[in-house]
Amino acid sequence: MQNNADQPVRHDGDEHYYLKLFIAGASINSLRAIENLKSFCHRFLKGRFELEIIDIYQQPLLAKEEQIIALPLLIRKFPAPEKRFVGDMSETHILLKGLGLTSID
Repeated sequence: MQNNADQPVRHDGDEHYYLKLFIAGASINSLRAIENLKSFCHRFLKGRFELEIIDIYQQPLLAKEEQIIALPLLIRKFPAPEKRFVGDMSETHILLKGLGLTSID
């Protein structure tokens, strides 16, 4: 069953999320990903997340270390295991599922 972004979510534990969002400057997709992800985090992970935004133009070594091949790219570093999401972060149901958040039916 597909998660509906308008339904409340059940948090499977009180995990704290450490997220890294890699972007390419001030491109439209980068700005959209930042806006969408911040909104998502404040809505579904309020008080339980740390978001680091990394511009590959300003920090190319970090992008190389993480082996970035597509942008924008979100990496969930914690809780393990690491997961990666590519795109403008507008697919709320994909983020919910990928981050282990489930809707209350």
